[in-house]
Amino acid sequence: MNRQFPMCTLPKRRDFLLSLGVTPSIFSTAAPRFNVLLIAVDDLRPELGCYGNTLIRTPNIDRLARRGVRFERAYCQYPLCNPSRTSLLTGRYPTTTRVLDNIRYFRDEFPDRLTLPQLFRRNGYVTARTGKIYHGVIDDAPSWDEGGEPVLRRQAPSPEQRARQARNSDRWEATPGEGEDQPDFRTATRAIELLEKYKDRPFFLGVGFVKPHSPLVAPRKYFDLYDPARMPLPADFAPRPTLPPGVPAAALPERNGDLFIDREATPEAAREMIRAYYACVSFMDAQVGRVLDKLEALGLRERTIIVLFGDHGYHLGEKGKWSKHNSLYEVATRVPLLIVAPGTARENAVCPRTVELVDLYPTLAELCGLQPPSGLEGQSLVPLLRNPRSSWEHPAYTVTLRGKIFGRTVRTERYRYTEWDPEGSQAELYDHRDDPGERRNLAAEASHAAVRKQMRALLARLPATPPS
Repeated sequence: MNRQFPMCTLPKRRDFLLSLGVTPSIFSTAAPRFNVLLIAVDDLRPELGCYGNTLIRTPNIDRLARRGVRFERAYCQYPLCNPSRTSLLTGRYPTTTRVLDNIRYFRDEFPDRLTLPQLFRRNGYVTARTGKIYHGVIDDAPSWDEGGEPVLRRQAPSPEQRARQARNSDRWEATPGEGEDQPDFRTATRAIELLEKYKDRPFFLGVGFVKPHSPLVAPRKYFDLYDPARMPLPADFAPRPTLPPGVPAAALPERNGDLFIDREATPEAAREMIRAYYACVSFMDAQVGRVLDKLEALGLRERTIIVLFGDHGYHLGEKGKWSKHNSLYEVATRVPLLIVAPGTARENAVCPRTVELVDLYPTLAELCGLQPPSGLEGQSLVPLLRNPRSSWEHPAYTVTLRGKIFGRTVRTERYRYTEWDPEGSQAELYDHRDDPGERRNLAAEASHAAVRKQMRALLARLPATPPS
């Protein structure tokens, strides 16, 4: 007889097995088959109630945070969708994957690379996708039993497409209804269907929400949550991208990439845009809530590991910038990261350590008792799930490539150090204890020469270099 054991916390499982006459020694060799629910959110910076924002309404993500560990200092490896997601899903830095734009597909150069969902698929899990997990027309069919799509033709936007994007760059729209016709609502609906379909099998389910990616469109009810007059402008707000004194010109593109393209942002227009961003976050949060409600209704809460992350940060007027592209500042690289791991992670905990999205591959493999492939470049976060304040000596790396300008940054709990040329002559150093807004570059100050030397040595550890 194929007896199904309940998936619950380890002490309860032990007691249940003992009641059936199963010895502890047998139990100790049996790894629990936890499900995985991986929730990816596009362009989401840590503007959430659980991260201390008292204006924004995100009740569903906040309740998820109360169930697990919230990582205070989590960073993407590239401030752009395709490179960031490829890094996470392959467990390697963008300098290793060679994916440094939104066009390249990692299997063009590494056809046999074993992705995170593919590892689970090879170990008997059903792997399914809904919404944006990889990027746009770049999916990865070998990763999925259901929801995978072939890679379509990929090319850079034409001048006409760029012009159309610029014309629409100020677009925000409050729509009627609940958003049933919008992609994120449909993604949540499909996720609910997949949970119902695979509730009796171990599954790895990727659910990808696109909001708050531009254009900023959401149902009017979410716009009505916010008064534009109360929307905060950053201390270094400017009408156009503007660098602080003493910062290399390479550190900030002259042109915005998503919003306010080729035009100035007035304070009034900026507040309306931030309101629209908040509305989109609240709409997305409601879709997360629908998925979490279904997971609990199916009785899967205690046997499902949940990860929610943003794929990169986003400028909302900081230094006059309105996008993520080509920025290595804190607001472009820092992301929300929540992990709920029944039986391992503490509840309602905050981890202050510096971690990376590339760490998720080895973390989920360890939590589910799977042997990961060799060559992963992240670190398992399981020790921090058990003790969020335990010792942790790993910094976080992010890179970006704009034409021939290659930027690299390394973040520790206190400092950020960035270089925009191989010699390090164009560098930035910020002390986040005294300057969380990164407005005073200390790289050339003699009083910080020793810190710069230490941070440069850390930066040199970043594996590989970009293609020439």
